[in-house]
Amino acid sequence: MAITQEELSVISSWKKWTDAQNMLYHNISSQAFQHLKDRTAKIETLKTEGQWLKRQKEVKQILMQIVGPFPEKTPLNPKTTAIIKKNGYCLEKIIFESRPDFYVTACLFIPDGITGKAPVILNPIGHSDNAFREKLYQIVILNLVKKGFIVLTYDPIGQGERVQYFDPEKGSSIIGWSTCEHSYVGSQCFVCGSSFARYRLWDGIRAIDYLMTRNEVDPKRIGVNGISGGGTMTSYISAFDERVLVAAPECYITGFKRLLESIGPQDAEQNLYHGIANGIDHADLLEVRAPKPVLIMATTRDFFSIQGARETYDEIKKAYRAFGKEENLSMTEDDAPHDSTRKNREAMYAFFQKHLELAGNPRDEEVEFLSEDELKITENGQVSTSIGGKTVFDINKADAEILIKNLDDSRNNLFEHLKSVKKSAKMLSGYIHPDRTPKYIFLGRYQHDGYFIERYALDGEGDYVIPLILAIPDKSGKHPAIIYIHPNGKSGCYEEVESLVKKGFAVLAPDLLGTGETGEAYTNESAYSVWYNVFFGATQISRSILAIQAGDIVRSVRYLESRNDIDLNDIYAIAHGQMCPTLLHASMFEDAISRIAMIEPLISYGSVVMNRYYNTKFIPSLVAGALTAYDLPDTASCLAPRNLLMFNITDQNGNKAEAELLDSELSIVRSAYSATNSEENLVIKDCEKEQYIKEIISYWLE
Repeated sequence: MAITQEELSVISSWKKWTDAQNMLYHNISSQAFQHLKDRTAKIETLKTEGQWLKRQKEVKQILMQIVGPFPEKTPLNPKTTAIIKKNGYCLEKIIFESRPDFYVTACLFIPDGITGKAPVILNPIGHSDNAFREKLYQIVILNLVKKGFIVLTYDPIGQGERVQYFDPEKGSSIIGWSTCEHSYVGSQCFVCGSSFARYRLWDGIRAIDYLMTRNEVDPKRIGVNGISGGGTMTSYISAFDERVLVAAPECYITGFKRLLESIGPQDAEQNLYHGIANGIDHADLLEVRAPKPVLIMATTRDFFSIQGARETYDEIKKAYRAFGKEENLSMTEDDAPHDSTRKNREAMYAFFQKHLELAGNPRDEEVEFLSEDELKITENGQVSTSIGGKTVFDINKADAEILIKNLDDSRNNLFEHLKSVKKSAKMLSGYIHPDRTPKYIFLGRYQHDGYFIERYALDGEGDYVIPLILAIPDKSGKHPAIIYIHPNGKSGCYEEVESLVKKGFAVLAPDLLGTGETGEAYTNESAYSVWYNVFFGATQISRSILAIQAGDIVRSVRYLESRNDIDLNDIYAIAHGQMCPTLLHASMFEDAISRIAMIEPLISYGSVVMNRYYNTKFIPSLVAGALTAYDLPDTASCLAPRNLLMFNITDQNGNKAEAELLDSELSIVRSAYSATNSEENLVIKDCEKEQYIKEIISYWLE
């Protein structure tokens, strides 16, 4: 009788684990909460202006460390593509370069009748496909213009006329608009130790640089307002650019605790590289600019928690009180969902009028909307087809080339390099080595012809369990053991488990955290999938999904070592597909895994960032910052002289890797095995899928 679904369903009937599919998310969140708790303890000690000034200095340094460094400021090369005269204002369509050949499409609205220099509002946009052309944004822009403010708005990366993956035949993004593009390329940025936030923020800073070139603009009266993703950028720009006098983030400010308790991490730019681990919360983005005027705009039914917004406001108020400028901090809220409301807009108009010293009526007025054609800036409606230029991928790739060159140079001193790799990989991945044999709950045994199936729930590193099955030959004595890792957990490899146990192996098949019974929430591979956001959440706390799962593999080893029917000298491991990087790391950190086999492993992180397109199934396999110190071939090299089998190595898209790529990427692995006189222990080959287990057994039983 074959292994049944009943045997594979280890924890599904236990009420204790009814939320198993969110165990990974809760584990990451609980660690974030501890970082945030530590931050709160520090904030509670701040009483005086001097203490807050010291905190501001520290936060500015941290923000620059985790978001910067920024590139040098290069010529903006602004071009006006058209000027349209409208009733009461003039509209200029502008293109400038925030970096060389990196084009920003923008519209500058100048009210009629300006004498002298006028205050200006920078209006970063939220996550709408057509950017500021949406009526939601035009209402704000045109009302501000009616009240005498100059307004500059621009297309965010991946939106409006700046789609990075535009397909002219389809007339849309190949990846998906807006947040889809943000998270796709943002993940590549993280692997390089950078962040997508850096690109978004730099566009905003350079937009202010452009405003400084305009004679109409008063450089001392600059305000920033944006909603949703525009609220994110309002907070970032205002925190980093001292020229911003007044900030009014809308429908964004909450607190990471409430965010993680509710909707969870959002797209790439809303997550800073190791941000929470460095004690950064939403409040810091506004506290760092105290006592300059800030208006928090919120709605009570927003998916950005209103409770978090109120708590953040209360904290920030302490800073403004210490500076003796409580009147410079205000909050407006309305009973509405995630949206701009008349009440909040009028509060914002009044706030800008007061603090930017422009008298007028704060009432929201009817406006005459502009058509999308009137707001089209480039000839064809897209930078990519009208001008060309660079994309975020292009710039990040250039950064990656430098990192990869540095790795190649470091590899010249092989043994010192590999020693450094182990240390760096542990730090960057956030790996925590299990220090004891895990506790477990035994969940029953099934008898089969020649073997038993035992079910267990092992304790993980936090408040979760690792569901697993252990197939054991029914013969007495000590058995060689195999830990079998599959992207779908134990249900993805039960046929292989049965085949191996019949050959005399004890086979442990776990659901590593986020797979199998603990992974139903993460099976969607689209750009909106939870995998992106959980990866970003892990990056915020200086961890990785991979490192947590690698720890679970080592816990499985510790459990096997506690049994009296396992040969401790013969503990092996097999991994499939996107679980191969996880096994590589676990094996690098755990010498007890004496033989390793990888089926269709990803060849390198470099291949993910050096190519425009990659398969998103590899997202949970990535380590933020990895390429600053190592790549997957380096981890494989650290396994020498242990037995390492690699079958059908794939590229970043999950396709068979070309011979040239194999030769280039794996040269260090071959060098490591040659240097340890163990070339025969390294096997790299292609074979038919149905032959994987047969090939592995033939090598391991020799």
